[in-house]
Amino acid sequence: IPAEESEDELPAGEEPPDTRLSEGDTAGGNQEGKKGRSKDGAVTEETDGDGHGEGQEAEQPDQTLASSNKPRKKKKKRKTKKNSAGETVEDNDLEDIDSLLERIEEPGLAPQSHGGIITDSRPLLYVEHRNLNPENELKRYFGARAVLGDQRPRQRQRQYIRSVWLTAPKNTWPRYSKTGITMQLLDTRRGVQHFTFEHHREYQQVQFKFLDAVESMDPNNIVLLLQMNPYHVDSLLQLSDVCRMQEDQEMARDLIERALYSLECAFHPVFSLTSGACRLDYRRPENRAFFLALFKHLMFLEKRGCPRTALEFCKLILSLDPENDPLCVLLLIDFLSLRAREYTFLTRLFQEWESHRNLSQLPNFAFSVPLAYFFLSQQEERPELERSQARERAARLIQLALIMFPSVLMPLLDHCSVQPDARVTSHPFFGLNAQISQSPALNQLTSLYVGRTHALWKDPAVMAWLEPHVHEVLRMVEAGDALVQEAEHKRKIRYQSAPRNIYRHIILSEMKEATAALPLEVTSQPVMGFDPLPPLDSIVSYTRPERTSHPSNESTLSLFFRSLLPNFNLQGDIRHDGDEEAGAAQDLNQGVNRLMAAMRDMLANIQFQEPPRDDNPEGDGEWD
Repeated sequence: IPAEESEDELPAGEEPPDTRLSEGDTAGGNQEGKKGRSKDGAVTEETDGDGHGEGQEAEQPDQTLASSNKPRKKKKKRKTKKNSAGETVEDNDLEDIDSLLERIEEPGLAPQSHGGIITDSRPLLYVEHRNLNPENELKRYFGARAVLGDQRPRQRQRQYIRSVWLTAPKNTWPRYSKTGITMQLLDTRRGVQHFTFEHHREYQQVQFKFLDAVESMDPNNIVLLLQMNPYHVDSLLQLSDVCRMQEDQEMARDLIERALYSLECAFHPVFSLTSGACRLDYRRPENRAFFLALFKHLMFLEKRGCPRTALEFCKLILSLDPENDPLCVLLLIDFLSLRAREYTFLTRLFQEWESHRNLSQLPNFAFSVPLAYFFLSQQEERPELERSQARERAARLIQLALIMFPSVLMPLLDHCSVQPDARVTSHPFFGLNAQISQSPALNQLTSLYVGRTHALWKDPAVMAWLEPHVHEVLRMVEAGDALVQEAEHKRKIRYQSAPRNIYRHIILSEMKEATAALPLEVTSQPVMGFDPLPPLDSIVSYTRPERTSHPSNESTLSLFFRSLLPNFNLQGDIRHDGDEEAGAAQDLNQGVNRLMAAMRDMLANIQFQEPPRDDNPEGDGEWD
């Protein structure tokens, strides 16, 4: 009965779901809708399983009222009919769903205005689960068959792998077991929940071994550690960087996905990826691995050609700590928005955050937002009023950007292989002096933006739109406009030094244009891939125990064995308290015993190999 009532309450323009089966069923369904309020038996004779139910119902309406024991049998027959034609119905449903998703999510089509209304009603940093899967984006580009291929039957064989949102677990991964990482809810303030990851004692011991492996400067030690602890997050992050440096991109990406899987399995039941109201403090070392794994993952997605999925991960990182933005993803989110053609999201972000974040003072937002308005004005499906407003905003904002950051224009044109006219080339406002006179911090921001987004400006239509605005700015400069003087004053006062999160972002982005402009105090210190430039005000929950070493009192033999066995300690922890002299002597004896055992093992493993005998005494003398 609930199914019948729901069919009765459908809007006038919609068809009931049963209309997919056959044309004849629709007539029966309509009659059923007229009768559906009377009795249970009054709505049973929808079909007899052979497609002739509507004719019998029209000829014998009294029999349908009299039969009260047939509803389940008839419904079962209807299900068998669906199953008999199940393949065609399922294929049609998949095609309808795919086409509907394409119409909704295609940025250049008319339904985007409806989609924009939905987006505006949600929080700005709202994350959708389906947009976290790169396969969904690839399906929209190439089709489901090209992406999935023969993977569908293989997924049924997958065992013991949890269902997660951030990654797609693989059968080749080791079996997951609890690693010793958990997540705790610290507190809830103003509707925002603050969480933190925690390391249990066994995980802390693995972490100490990992730090020893990093200090050894040998990646093989990290590989050995991962063989024993295949889901240790920091080891996965560090080894991923090693694989990437060795041009093994596939393995590097796989290790990052495994780290994300390990962290997601430790989520708190209340922790939500989509709400935008869950926070993680980057000052806690346990939380940093999640930020870094997400950032490295979105960089792989962007290189893979999935900018929409990368944008969703970027929004997720920003939602974890929007006030501090520890990885400074605001320097990246505009580029991903333009590449994914999410122009409405970028303009909304600028409008809502400009008042309290001064986004226009960042070169990437100053140039990307007018570019987004220009692309919106080129969409012919939009009303003419919206297009004209977008053109006006684009013109006003690009002129302000050129006035505020004149050092961007010439490097941008150079990367785009565009030769400017003589007036622009000879004018000192956009010349070499504009680049030399700017502060190092501003030079890092402009170099990062030009190196990352210059490909978006190569479009001839974009260059044709940019040219008249450049000449208009030159006219304002020659006329001595007040905006030009004000912008010059702002550049001198601001951008004196970049905050630590910008340096962290430049290091993680690995843009050679921006990395070359890093100051000496950043490049002179070692940067670890699992924790680049840790915050100066870190909140440390546990510390690594210091090794007790007395090299001045140790013998040469003891130092030799310490070089072979870093954890070897001959003297032990000798305590000079009077009450513990017996314990110190016992530790000393244990140290001597360990030394003798190590010597016996080493001597037992030494094997002398005789050189092979050769009848020719004047041979080349090579040994095997």
